[in-house]
Amino acid sequence: MARILISMPDKFLESIDKLADTEQRTRSELVREALRNYIKKGNKTAPKQANLNAKLLEDLLD
Repeated sequence: MARILISMPDKFLESIDKLADTEQRTRSELVREALRNYIKKGNKTAPKQANLNAKLLEDLLD
C-alpha cells in the first residue's frame, strides 16, 4: 500500500483523531473512507462551490 504525506491545520487533525477514537478506527481508515465517499459522490460540486466550501472549512478551523 502506498503512503502519502499531507498537511492540514492542527485543529482539523485533532477533530479527525477525536472522531477516529470515538469510532475506534485508525486515522488512516477514517481518511480513506472520507476520500472513498468523495470519489463515489463523483465530485459533482461546481468549482466555485468547492472553493466556497474550502473557505468555510478553513474559517471553521481557525
